[in-house]
This record gives sequence, structure tokens and C-alpha cells, in this order.
Amino acid sequence: MDYNRIFKDAIDRLHAEGRYRVFIDILRNRGNYPNARCFAGHNGARPITVWCSNDYLGMGQHPDVIGAMEEALRDVGAGSGGTRNIGGNTHYHLELENELAELHGKEAALLFTSGYISNEATLSTLGKLLPGCIVFSDELNHASMIAGIRGAGCEKRVFRHNDLEHLEELLAEAPKDAAKLIAFESVYSMDGDIAPIAEICDLADKYNALTYLDEVHAVGMYGDHGGGISERDGVAHRLTIIEGTLAKAFGIMGGYIAASKALTDVIRSYAPGFIFTTSLAPVLVAGALASVRHLKASGAEREGQQAAAATLKAKMGDAGLPVMPSTTHIVPLLVGDPAKCKKISDILLIEYGVYVQPINYPTVPRGTERLRFTPGPNHDEAMMDDLVRALVEIWDRLEMRLAA
Repeated sequence: MDYNRIFKDAIDRLHAEGRYRVFIDILRNRGNYPNARCFAGHNGARPITVWCSNDYLGMGQHPDVIGAMEEALRDVGAGSGGTRNIGGNTHYHLELENELAELHGKEAALLFTSGYISNEATLSTLGKLLPGCIVFSDELNHASMIAGIRGAGCEKRVFRHNDLEHLEELLAEAPKDAAKLIAFESVYSMDGDIAPIAEICDLADKYNALTYLDEVHAVGMYGDHGGGISERDGVAHRLTIIEGTLAKAFGIMGGYIAASKALTDVIRSYAPGFIFTTSLAPVLVAGALASVRHLKASGAEREGQQAAAATLKAKMGDAGLPVMPSTTHIVPLLVGDPAKCKKISDILLIEYGVYVQPINYPTVPRGTERLRFTPGPNHDEAMMDDLVRALVEIWDRLEMRLAA
């Protein structure tokens, strides 16, 4: 068997479909976000503007965060020393878990090495522990949630995106005495729409189901203290589990869940993805702790980001660019073709110093390929005007339609 031929053919298929992913070689400029340096395709570093980072609020560059990380590095060194059970359970970890539990109004919280792991480990463990569990999953749930549900080996029923009638129809069909878990997200990051959390909680109450809310694209971003859409809408107390990340609005790395003490202890005690993984380095936890505390007290970053998103949407719309409807901080620009999506991204980077990654299948359905912009509080109007002018020129160059 020619193993290398199998691997090469698999990659060739991605190239042929325009879906081959290229990771850009860049370094961010400390204290000067969203400016960065790109090392790809030319000699030496070239200045670029980053438009697609999930560090939505620039907290990865915040002086309080960097200062806390530097202090932790000097105090305790680099690594954690092992799993939480073997040397990796530091005071920083316990402080951050307490802070996150308080942020979401829950009894406890549990840290993981990433948001992907927190979803996969928690959902797979719950599905195995709950006898005869049926998981009701929104069709646009993240790959990590799908992996967790699949790993649970339990029955899964997928409901149409944000479709309450379909969800209730599936719940009503299930045996009354079966364990039920509804898994969904608050902000769906590719379209920028929001789940009807309160109404889903109503159905959970009616059919005696647990609820699992992924808030990764909302924590830090919404609510008076950055608790997410569930805080903004006053429904956090109705949710069984709130899952979040420290790698987006909080600007660092890691994931977590917040729930009751009993449920959190069960995941801590049974989830292989937690038990057998080296814990987050204290320097990362210290930075995340500083970021969470800052965003609990400060709304300036959230207000600046929302203003920037609204301004960019308006400028794109006024220029006739096909900006997709979004009620959140996500600004998706529809292209509808994987090859063109990649080509536009390449032109923007090479000719205009604009970095935005193409979003193609399987991240989004075929025919809905897009560029996904995440303007932050440090993207000013001059940057936006330069971006829109570049996009209009490229749309014209590629003979793509603009709105009249």
C-alpha cells in the first residue's frame, strides 16, 4: 500500500476544491494591536492589520494582563508541573475557578486546557454517566460539541438551528423518563446570530431536561460583567452548565465549565480529558485571571468593540458589499465560492496588508463561503475605510456583483 500517495491525494482534493488551509506566519506587535508583522511570501517582516483575530477586545495586549503574566513567571516559573492531580493544581487555578463561578452565578467552575477540550470532555462524560441519555443538539453546534456527543455514545437528536418548534417536537417524542440534555451555543460565530436561550430553558423545564450552553464567543463580550448572553438576558441561573473559553475575549488560552458543585465534581472526577492532561501553565492562568477581573469591572472594551462592529457593517453595506445579517460582533462578508474566497484573502494580504482568513466548508456549508471580520475597539475608522476601499476594488477586479 502506498501510504504517501493516500496522504497526497487527500491534500490534492483540498487544493482542487479551494479548501486547503494556509496558516499565516505573523507576529503581533505588543501594545499596538491590531498591527502585526507578516513573514509570508516576501523577505523580512511586512506590516499588516489583523481583521480576523478572536482576541476580540485586544485583552491579549492589555498591560494589566501582561503585567500579571510577567509577575507569575518571575514568581513560580514556566510550567504547571503536571496534571491537576499530580503537581499542577496551583493557587492561580483555584482563584480563577472561583472567579469564573462568580461571573456566571454558579457554585463552581472547572478549568480545561482549551474550549474544545471542555466541550468534548464534559459532553462525553455526561452522556456516559446519565442512564439512557438523549442529547438534543443544535445543527450548527461547534465541532467540539459534536465530538463530545459522539464520544458519549448515547442517542443524539439534532434540531434545526434555533428552531424551537422542532426542538419541542423532538423532546415530546422522547420517553418521559429518559435523561435529556439540550446542547446549544449563545452566539454562533460564523453567522453572528443568537440562540433564544430563555425559550430553550422553558422547554427544558417543561420536559425535565438539562441545558448545556456554549458561551465561548460571548463571554467577556456581553453582560454588565462579561458573563455572556446569558448574563445580558438575565437567564444564567436557569442553565445547568455554562461553558466558556479564555482564548477569545479574555485574550489568553484555556476553557472552562461553570455549574453546580456536584456536577462540576463529577466532571472533575470522571472526564479523561481533564484527569490525564497537564494543567494550564500558571503564567497563562494568571493572565486569564487578570483579564476576567478587568472585564468584570470595565465595559469600555465591550462598548468600543460593539461600536466598531456597527460602523464596519454600515460602511460595508453603504459600499454595496454583501455583508451578511448579524446582530453581534461578528461581521461576515458573503463570497459563496471557496476558490474566490481564498483568492480575495490572498490579494488582501499580499497587496493591501490586510489579514483575514477565508472561511470555507466544512466550517460553513458549501455555497456560503465567506470572509469573517472581527473588528475590535482598536480598529479605527481610517482602517475601516482602507479595508472597504480594498474590498470594493477586488470585487470589481474579480467581476463580482456589488449591490446598487
